[in-house]
Amino acid sequence: MAPGAIFEEPNVAEPFNNHRDGLALEATSDAIDDVNVLKAAMKVKNGTATQKEKDIYEQSQFDAEKDKTQFRQFEDACDRVKNFYVEQHQKQTVAYNLKARNAFVAKTRAEMTIWEAMEKLNTLIDESDPDTSLSQIEHLLQAAEAIRSDGKPRWMQLVGLIHDLGKLLFFFDAEGQWDVVGDTFPVGCAFHPSIIYPDTFQANPDSTNEIYSTEHGIYTPGCGMDNVMLSWGHDEYLYHIMKEQSSIPDEGLAMIRYHSFYPWHTGGAYHWMMNEKDQRMLEAVKAFNPYDLYSKSDDVPKAEDLKEYYMGVIDEYIGKDKKIKW
Repeated sequence: MAPGAIFEEPNVAEPFNNHRDGLALEATSDAIDDVNVLKAAMKVKNGTATQKEKDIYEQSQFDAEKDKTQFRQFEDACDRVKNFYVEQHQKQTVAYNLKARNAFVAKTRAEMTIWEAMEKLNTLIDESDPDTSLSQIEHLLQAAEAIRSDGKPRWMQLVGLIHDLGKLLFFFDAEGQWDVVGDTFPVGCAFHPSIIYPDTFQANPDSTNEIYSTEHGIYTPGCGMDNVMLSWGHDEYLYHIMKEQSSIPDEGLAMIRYHSFYPWHTGGAYHWMMNEKDQRMLEAVKAFNPYDLYSKSDDVPKAEDLKEYYMGVIDEYIGKDKKIKW
């Protein structure tokens, strides 16, 4: 189900939809993150957090002093998030996902270096509200710096730096927020109860389809996650781009693709799909998860102080001044 990156030359002079409300997207994305932080805090409080062994799997240290239970109450985060998921769960169908993947391979939306893409996303968000307190570059640097402070590999630092860059999709041809952000899940088989707000899938036509509504649906046990169609959004979009246009190792690509796949890496669902490779990828995603959830509360890094270092990391795994086809 995973499409290769086949691109045509861009034929649109200005591919960005500058009328999209980037601040609204970030407000929704942040509220979704808040809920996932709260869910993770409850797991830590209940003693279900796991200890990593070594290298990328070694327990994160940057967040060791943080009290993960001291976030706003879960109920406070729910209204915005539930309204978002009502729409997402209705519209993320097999038909839409096939359409989105066909649109992905049909054209190049822009050609930019990684840093240019970071600056473009930064500008689009900032233009929505000049008073926003945290820029996109600062948020991306927070995740990368947390990974770097724990001594994790340079490719993992790069993943932290770029993992949300797929949000550029919102300004290209996304139909709304629901196909850009939010927890992801497989389409083409029964929606698992571990997905957040599972009751909201009732309006999704796939939920009553005679094939898509069965446990295995269009898949077979052990088929491997590479052959599974996950709900389309910024994770899938960036994953397919980096898979074709970078030398990021499989573990890093998994961190990009699955970082919002909470039913899998946190809820324990869909393990029947996994093959031997996916067992390794799951551990890598779990190792990345703390940096995604908890880095936003750290001190704000200065891009001008860190750009030279991260340009070197980008050059190493993507190429010096390489224009990525978006």
